[in-house]
Amino acid sequence: MGDFKPVTYHHVTPEVFECMKNKLMDMGIHGSDANIGHISGLGIEADYSWDGKSDLTITITDKPAFISCGVIVGNLHDIAHECHGI
Repeated sequence: MGDFKPVTYHHVTPEVFECMKNKLMDMGIHGSDANIGHISGLGIEADYSWDGKSDLTITITDKPAFISCGVIVGNLHDIAHECHGI
């Protein structure tokens, strides 16, 4: 659907990763428990890679036309902040 730039979040400890995963699941976006994988829901598709201790990179691979990448990244930023990451 387009060229999406990866976004990296820092200070993503195992607790922050679990918190972010739970918040996304509450929104209807699901993924695996692995450190590298794919998340999807609400028409949004993304790949992620987490080093297991600090850096989480998320790349949006598909999204509905009516939602901008900026809105999705902004929501991810908010979730990371609420979970005490970044």
